[in-house]
Amino acid sequence: MQTETARIDIAKPAAEVWALVGEFGGLDTWMSGVDSCTVEGDVRTIETMGMTLTEKLVGRDADARSITYSIVGEGAPVTAHEATITVHDSGADASEVTWDVSVEPDEAAPMFRDIYQGALGQVKTTLEG
Repeated sequence: MQTETARIDIAKPAAEVWALVGEFGGLDTWMSGVDSCTVEGDVRTIETMGMTLTEKLVGRDADARSITYSIVGEGAPVTAHEATITVHDSGADASEVTWDVSVEPDEAAPMFRDIYQGALGQVKTTLEG
């Protein structure tokens, strides 16, 4: 499995950023292209670009401001996927957000990194205005 990382600095406190990205069922509120996001237990179903993706919550640590999930089932061009979004405190009014993704096949990793980098840009725009 190949791992890639998207990252961005956001001029908002980590708690505020975490309140947005740490909500497993809130993806459709900040990631463009996501038409709907529903959660049942620890599984979320995403409707995006004519596809249905099913993702399973692997872990969520509010103290560490980290959430990990994996794509399960059909719908994505991968045989394995795990991603972790982490919000790091960079001072009173600043945060760094990383989105690590490990996927198979390896050649899909840069594509996911680029998608996640774009989504982090949307988080920045949403929070900074």
